[in-house]
Amino acid sequence: MRNLPVKGPLLFLIMVFVPFFLSIFYVNLLTEIFILGVFALSLNILVGQTGMVSLGHAAFFGSGAYAAGLAAIHVSTNTFLSIAAGLLAAFLLAVIIGLFSTKANGFYFLMLTLACSQIVYSIIYQWRTVTGGSNGLTGIAPIDLGANIVLSNQVWVYYFILVVFTIVLVFINRFLHSPLGSVLIGIKENEERMKSIGYNTALYKNISFIIAGTLGGLSGSLYVIFNGFISPAEVYWTASGSVLIMVLIGGAGTLWGPVIGAAFIVILETLISSYMENWMMIIGAVFIIFVIFAPDGMVGILNALKKFFVQPKKLEVDADEPIIKPIKQETKMDG
Repeated sequence: MRNLPVKGPLLFLIMVFVPFFLSIFYVNLLTEIFILGVFALSLNILVGQTGMVSLGHAAFFGSGAYAAGLAAIHVSTNTFLSIAAGLLAAFLLAVIIGLFSTKANGFYFLMLTLACSQIVYSIIYQWRTVTGGSNGLTGIAPIDLGANIVLSNQVWVYYFILVVFTIVLVFINRFLHSPLGSVLIGIKENEERMKSIGYNTALYKNISFIIAGTLGGLSGSLYVIFNGFISPAEVYWTASGSVLIMVLIGGAGTLWGPVIGAAFIVILETLISSYMENWMMIIGAVFIIFVIFAPDGMVGILNALKKFFVQPKKLEVDADEPIIKPIKQETKMDG
């Protein structure tokens, strides 16, 4: 455990030198993985941390993407302003949806989030004068950091999104180990006991929902900046299902699980779609296999392999010293 703080910076340095050794195709693939990794991490706050399975998380992804794209087209090409617009739109949508959806639990919460997501999809699809309708939103300018610094090169875009992804990862790591993160875990494990202790679980679930939705908007903003395009298909319920599969395959409730799941699905989709059209069938079969045989996801498999191959060190026992020491019997009088 002592070398754990070293792993993060080391992995970051490896990612920094990736463009020097890989082609632009793989650089763009990694960029997409980082963006969807942020999307999966945001949903993991609900699913893995608070125990609220949502099937409407694409609404926040889409609202952030469209708000950032519209801000870039009609207001300013400054990337930070576009991202701020995406965050604000996703935050407001999360507040509105969270006010009534978090009052439900289990299956009813899932269906409420799905219904809200489809309402957002319908608005985006039919509001052609603003969103472009089925044609999508085009004409988003490349990354503009201000002071005449425009990142039109895909490698520089990769570095920008890598930095944002790293900041989000550090934030979520601190969040998971914060008192608020512990309260959310308590709600997931036993909400009734948390209520009996005195916690306002409805308030904390709303906070979790808002944080998850806002981060989902951030991933949507990065997506539209990276691609320069967004369509209503990214807001449809299938997009929510895809990110949920990423979280469950990677390992819900862990830090790196959603990122690993996002990388696995993106790479699998890229490889399979180049050979066959029915690639969703393969991903569905893979998901079924993981649910049945590896419910803890890829992180659970890695932890099991680590326990299997890394044997614990045997404790050295002195031959003259008894293995079992007698324990002094205590009574209530002894305290």
